[in-house]
Amino acid sequence: MAKMWQGVTDGVTSKLADDFNSSIAFDSRMFREDIAGSAAHAKMLAKQGILTGAERDNIIAGLVGILEDLEAGKLKFDLSCEDIHMFVEQVLTERIGDDGKKLHTARSRNDQVALDLRLYLRRETDEIIELIKAAAKAVLDKAEEYKDAVMPGYTHLQRAQPILFSQQLLAYCMMFLRDIDRLFDCRKRLNVSPIGCCALAGTTYDTDRRFEAELLGFSDICRNSIDGVSDRDFALELLSDLAIIQTHLSRLCEELVLWSSWEFGFIELSDAFTTGSSIMPQKKNPDMAELIRGKTGRVYGDLMSLLTVLKGLPLAYNKDMQEDKEAVFDAVDSVKACLSVLVPMISEMKARPENMLKAAQNGFINATDLADYLVRKGLPFRSAYKIAGRAVAKCQSEGFVLETLPLERYKELSELFESDLYAEIDLKNCVDKRISEGGTSGASVFEQIQYVKKRLE
Repeated sequence: MAKMWQGVTDGVTSKLADDFNSSIAFDSRMFREDIAGSAAHAKMLAKQGILTGAERDNIIAGLVGILEDLEAGKLKFDLSCEDIHMFVEQVLTERIGDDGKKLHTARSRNDQVALDLRLYLRRETDEIIELIKAAAKAVLDKAEEYKDAVMPGYTHLQRAQPILFSQQLLAYCMMFLRDIDRLFDCRKRLNVSPIGCCALAGTTYDTDRRFEAELLGFSDICRNSIDGVSDRDFALELLSDLAIIQTHLSRLCEELVLWSSWEFGFIELSDAFTTGSSIMPQKKNPDMAELIRGKTGRVYGDLMSLLTVLKGLPLAYNKDMQEDKEAVFDAVDSVKACLSVLVPMISEMKARPENMLKAAQNGFINATDLADYLVRKGLPFRSAYKIAGRAVAKCQSEGFVLETLPLERYKELSELFESDLYAEIDLKNCVDKRISEGGTSGASVFEQIQYVKKRLE
C-alpha cells in the first residue's frame, strides 16, 4: 500500500520495515489530542484565509464524527497506518474528500506529534496531581485517626527515639505535597505549544501560532522552531517527577510491608489488598504494597530509557524520538495504577497502637531522656550518657524496661535519681517534650495536620 508521504520514493516499503516503523499500536491513545489539535489547526487556517469557512466546517465536522465513532467503538484503528496522525488524516479524507487533504497545510508530523504528546501529558499530569492529593488525604486521615499513638522512631532501622505514629505518616504527606509542587512546575514548561514549527524551519504561510495555542489552552508557544520539534525536556522532567513520586510510594510501601509483618505487628492491611499463600494457610502477604515497591524500578527504567534516547541526537527531529512515547506512557500508567491502589489500601489499613507502644518500651528509646534528666540535675552530659547506658544494661539483665526499673536500682547508679524520673521518661511525656516546630509533640503534629489540610485545599 502506498503511503501518504509518497513523493521522491514510490512509497512502497517492506512489511518488516512497516511493522518496525509503525507506532499506531501505542500512539493511538492520543487520538483525542490529535483530533483536538487538528480542529484547532483548521480554525487557525480559516482565520488566516488559508482555508475557507466552508472547508473549515467540513473538516471539523469530519473530525467530530471520527472522534464520536472511535469513542463509541464504531471505528477501529487501522494498524496498517503508520501512526495516529496518518490514521486520522486518512479516515478524514475518505469521509470528506479533498478538503481532508488540506488540513495538513502549514504543519508537519514533527510539530504535530510534539503537540499531541504535550496535550496528552498535560491531561495525565492533572489526573496524577488529583491522585496524589487523594493519597495525601488518605494518609492524613490515618494520621488524625491515630494521632496519639506512640511508636519507636528508627534510624539505621534501629529503635531510636519515641515519636507519634501520626508524625511518621505526616512525613509522607510532606513528600506528596512536594510531588504536587513539582508536577505543577513541570506543567508550566509542558504547557507550551510547538504547533506551527512544522518540520523544523517554520512555514512560508502566514499562520497565527498564538491563536492556535490559545485555542488549545497553552500559555505560550515554543520560541524556536528547531527546538520546538526536537524538545522532549518536558517528557524527561515529567518522567523525573514520576520517578521521585514512585520513590516516595516505594518507601511508604516498604514500611507497610515491615509494619504488617509478625516481627513488627504495627498495622494490619485489609484482606482486600493482601493475598494468601498457595501452600501456607497462615500467610497474609502484602502483595499490593510489594508490587508498588517493585514497579518503582520500572519507572526508573523509563526515565533512563528516554535519557539514553536523547543523549546523542543532533537537531532537529529524528525517528529515535518515536521511542519517547512508550517510556512515558508506561511510567504514567504505572504511577497512576500504584496511586489508585495505594489510596484504598491506606484507607482500609488498621493500626495497632498497643504493639507500637510495647516496641517503644522494649527498645529503651527513652534513654536519651534519662540522660537529659541527670543533666538537669547538674551532671555533665557524657557522664549522664554512661549512667543511662548502664541503666539500660541493668534492665536487660534483670528483665525490666526503664519505666519499670525500681528506684533503688536507679540509686545504685546515681544518688541524683529521684521518683520524679518516671515522669521524665514516660514515653508520652518524652514525645510531648519535643516542642520544636516540626517535631513529634502532639501540639506540633496538630500544626502539621492543619498545614497539610490547608495545602490540599
